[in-house]
Amino acid sequence: MAQVELIMPKMGESVAEATIIKWLKEEGDSIEMEESVLEIATDKVDSEVPSPTEGVLTKKLFNEDDVVQVGQAIAIIETEAAANASAPSSNGAAAANSTAPAAAAVVEQTVVAAQETVATVSSTEGRFYSPLVRNMAKEEGIAQAELDTVPGTGAEGRVTKKDMLTYISNRGNAAAPAPAVQSETKVVKEVAAAPAKTAIVAPTVSAGQGDEIIEMDRMRKKIAEHMVMSKHVSPHVTSFVEADVTNIVNWRNRIKNDFAKREGEKITYTPIFIEALVKTIKDFPMINIAVSGDNIIKRNSINVGMAAALPSGNLIVPVIKNADQLNLIGLTKSVNDLANRARNNQLKPDDIQGGTYTMTNVGTFGNVMGTPIINQPQVAIMALGSINKKPSVIETPEGDFIGIRHKMFLSHSYDHRVVDGALGGMFVRKLADYLEAFDPNREL
Repeated sequence: MAQVELIMPKMGESVAEATIIKWLKEEGDSIEMEESVLEIATDKVDSEVPSPTEGVLTKKLFNEDDVVQVGQAIAIIETEAAANASAPSSNGAAAANSTAPAAAAVVEQTVVAAQETVATVSSTEGRFYSPLVRNMAKEEGIAQAELDTVPGTGAEGRVTKKDMLTYISNRGNAAAPAPAVQSETKVVKEVAAAPAKTAIVAPTVSAGQGDEIIEMDRMRKKIAEHMVMSKHVSPHVTSFVEADVTNIVNWRNRIKNDFAKREGEKITYTPIFIEALVKTIKDFPMINIAVSGDNIIKRNSINVGMAAALPSGNLIVPVIKNADQLNLIGLTKSVNDLANRARNNQLKPDDIQGGTYTMTNVGTFGNVMGTPIINQPQVAIMALGSINKKPSVIETPEGDFIGIRHKMFLSHSYDHRVVDGALGGMFVRKLADYLEAFDPNREL
């Protein structure tokens, strides 16, 4: 018998841990190659972990609701691969006897390693801290003694990501600790002089007679945390431009049937807008950045996220990687593939990782414009409004006249820490220029 560790898989560059939602197999169950063993969840997406081999699940190293770091062993699978590879011999019994202690040692070492890992994320008082909470404390310079005072709302008083974000925001409003060299009198004076600030706490609302209480599902809780965090981190500014997209509407109406027959794909407005967006990002590369402390990270790749509504009503943002390397047909196929898999809950963790700029289509719901919230750690997001027919002044060499045109609003929200009004405004204006200059005679 051989022992194989089932490892928590890597699920994107920003994902360091995952929560075990449900074990699909129990100890002693047989497992086929690539068969799902358990369900996991990250801040981004739910997923299943398949078995890398055929065998029997002999040991689960973690329980449901446990948080496990990426790369850590989560189970032991016993496979007969080694036994089948060996020819039968008179020493078979002896070999089996020698293998059993070795297998037990592997399991014992793995369990000990898991226990040691848990120990490293606990305080001296035995309080559990996830690796994510530990990293947040380290980045914010929060010492162990201070971390032990953070109120926890998780199971058994555990500190969650939301607790840390709340504490950090309130911590920033508190008086800064005085250096050790200061006298006690000076410290007291400084604290007394500091204006008192009340922590922002969400109100508790009582349900009235006949009201229905609906608990948020796990994804909605994550979305809520992410949106609040983004508004806390980035000062949002939104610029608006109205674009004439008549050429695009007429062109798509002309070619959509032939395109569907030839490519087996429906062509929507989304890939056309993404193509123009990529051109604009190339013109203004400082919109394709992220902020890390006092540093600006200028992205080399252009990975466009496209916000998609799920049947549950929740929102997810699959990402088109290296969108600048795809032509319009390639963008169309990528958009349709990601949209279909999002609706059928078939997205993989990597499908929603690595975005550098996001586009959301509020026009799908009949909205003319919106003020979207930035998808951290990006610094900007574009909202596409509905396309409507409007009377418009058309300028020609022979004079101006009134005509019916297809128009839409573009709403560009950006992080005012690093994107000023000039860049944010010029960016959305340039995108509108590309859309208005679309060639109505274009061939694919």
